[in-house]
Amino acid sequence: MQVASKIEERSLEQSISMTSHWGEYIHCDPKILVGKPVVKGTRLSVEFLLGLFAEGWTENQVLENYPTLTIEELRSVFVFASECISQNAIALFQTTPCY
Repeated sequence: MQVASKIEERSLEQSISMTSHWGEYIHCDPKILVGKPVVKGTRLSVEFLLGLFAEGWTENQVLENYPTLTIEELRSVFVFASECISQNAIALFQTTPCY
C-alpha cells in the first residue's frame, strides 16, 4: 500500500481524534536520546521530526522514509508540540526578547 493511500484512508476528523491523546504515541525515557520526547518504540524524536518539516519535507516523504512510523504517530508530534507551545508560551515570551 502506498503512503498516499494510507493518508487518504482516514479522514482528518479521525486523525485528529486519534492524535488528541498524544501520550499514546509520544513519551520520554532517560535511556532514549537523553530523555527527549520520542515516538514510542522508536528513536525518532519530536525535535527531529519537526526539523524535517522545517527543512521542507512533506508528510508523505517522512512516512516513506520511516515506514514503521504511522500517520497517527506523526500527527501526534504536532499535537504534542502545539500543547507544549501553548503551555509554555507565556514563560517563553517573558524570557526571550522578540525582535
